[in-house]
Amino acid sequence: MRQDSRHIALFMPSLGGGGAERVMLTLARAFAEGGDRVDVIVADGRGAYCDKVPEHVSLIDLKAGRMLRAFVPLVRYLREERPDALLSTIAHANIVAVLASAAARVKTSVWVREASTVSHSLGDNVKAEGLRALMKLAYRRADGVIAVSRGVGEALVEANIVGPEQISTIYSPMEIDAIEAAAEESVDHPWLATARGTREMPLLLAVGRLTEAKDYPNLLHALALLQDQVPCRLLILGEGGKRAELEALVQQLGLSEQVQMPGFVDNPYAYMARADVYVMSSRWEGLPTAPLQAMAVGAKVVLTDCPSGPCEILEDGQWGRLVPVNDSPALAEALAETLQNDGLPDPRSRAQAFDHRVIAEHYRQRMVAS
Repeated sequence: MRQDSRHIALFMPSLGGGGAERVMLTLARAFAEGGDRVDVIVADGRGAYCDKVPEHVSLIDLKAGRMLRAFVPLVRYLREERPDALLSTIAHANIVAVLASAAARVKTSVWVREASTVSHSLGDNVKAEGLRALMKLAYRRADGVIAVSRGVGEALVEANIVGPEQISTIYSPMEIDAIEAAAEESVDHPWLATARGTREMPLLLAVGRLTEAKDYPNLLHALALLQDQVPCRLLILGEGGKRAELEALVQQLGLSEQVQMPGFVDNPYAYMARADVYVMSSRWEGLPTAPLQAMAVGAKVVLTDCPSGPCEILEDGQWGRLVPVNDSPALAEALAETLQNDGLPDPRSRAQAFDHRVIAEHYRQRMVAS
């Protein structure tokens, strides 16, 4: 146990099975493993991650249901427990956390985590303007704002929510040991029955919800172009509202024998470890974690250079190929080059910079530095 152990609280809406919740629980585990006293505070204790709260971490269920009702019990918690630092995530929770801290009048250092590019996540309607105003009010009263990529931070500044001096960029953490272990599990799919480099046709893999942001039509058009250069197959793991549209496009492009969309899978890491190339065709992101997970198990990657994150992950293309957004010919060319080029650096070296213990220490140094 470290001699400078602190009391760190992490606040979020619920234990729902989203990316933000997963990140907070990962950080909680890393803080606790380092010897800190850790509380995970939720407005609503229900959700898919109920059984994922790490050992030696206290779960504080405010039993508030809606976020607005969490304000008073959070004030009470802060007055009674007085943690050294409070980290919150997701805009509504961030607003409540900052205002509750001000009402509690405690010396707790309050940090808000922002994982979304606000120009895309907020929109431009009246409700969005109201939320933007509340974010501006709250975020400027926080001790600091942690953006998951430089692009996310720049978007906050451009939206006039906070100034650049308030923002620290800290990437999202991955539990690489757990990912590597899960990657060793078997996969029951005929396209993955043989190892990389030995199968009849190389396999491309994409993982993510079937949404507009992921721009899978761009990927499918690129795959159609690629068939003349390097015949290959594509698996898309994920579910979402664009499924019917994408299935129709697969038929239209004559790719029914080359594309499968199995839906959501519990263990995408086993697929990543066996794919020849991981590909991401997104129009926008905050900091995409799936490419990092693929890199952690040794997959080559081709990513669109969308706002924000891919350029930072690949350090301007040192660890994989970056292509313009919505450019199917460029994407097809980059995929062909990647499939035919074995001289790319091992991406696992870059992935280590995102290990949860490394990232948690960055958070800790920001939030509770003496």
